[in-house]
Amino acid sequence: MTAAAFLTAQALSVKLAGRTVLNDISLQLSSGHLVALVGPNGAGKTTLLRALAGLVPSDGTIQVGGDALSSLALSERARRFAYLPQGHLVHWPLPVRDIVALGRYPHGATDPGRLNAKDSEAVLRAMQATDVVEFAERRVTELSGGERGRVALARVLAVQAPVILADEPTASLDPRYQIDVMKSLRNAADQGVLVIVVTHDLGLAARFADAVLVLSDGRLAAQGAPREALSDDIMGGVFRVSAYRAEYQREAVIVPWAELR
Repeated sequence: MTAAAFLTAQALSVKLAGRTVLNDISLQLSSGHLVALVGPNGAGKTTLLRALAGLVPSDGTIQVGGDALSSLALSERARRFAYLPQGHLVHWPLPVRDIVALGRYPHGATDPGRLNAKDSEAVLRAMQATDVVEFAERRVTELSGGERGRVALARVLAVQAPVILADEPTASLDPRYQIDVMKSLRNAADQGVLVIVVTHDLGLAARFADAVLVLSDGRLAAQGAPREALSDDIMGGVFRVSAYRAEYQREAVIVPWAELR
């Protein structure tokens, strides 16, 4: 994934409250790919996601689209990165369309009720991509957890950013919605977006990702195609499990199977 890299990091390190959370991370990621970021609890996955977007202070260098991240104004960063945090909680009883329209804020759309044609089209396409058009007028607080998750993803897609950072977007969702969300992110990657997804579901990572980054104790333990990055050595050494491996409908199947002692 080094050809025509859109997002790069060199010697990236992060300290939080005096503790080193990330140490000497270097990577090169290209547009049009879905990258799964995996690792045990506390490995630094969320911190890496936030560091790449400049949401936490870091040492090292980050470039996005050929520009140093440090040189970009906050408004430009908001147009280049669409960030979906964990939990996607919404506390305001706003209509779904207005929630999705918040994704156009980086482009100057400060009033969800007064969108221009370009913004309205972006909102509609995002809602169609996540299958939430039917909820457009409903208050988001009236929806189920799975439905709210799709609305949150629609807001991210509405930004039309070249990079999507999604932190555990399938957590707490039933299997159907997990697949729906991953398909939506896969479609975004197929349309040229660089999508980075934090997930604990190694099966979804193996199925949908072009590449997998494995973090362990703040360091990059492996990176590459799913079969390579989630090798038996990595599964045993990093996750302390063995794995069942197969292929179904020409897609890789990797299932954590047993704890290693």
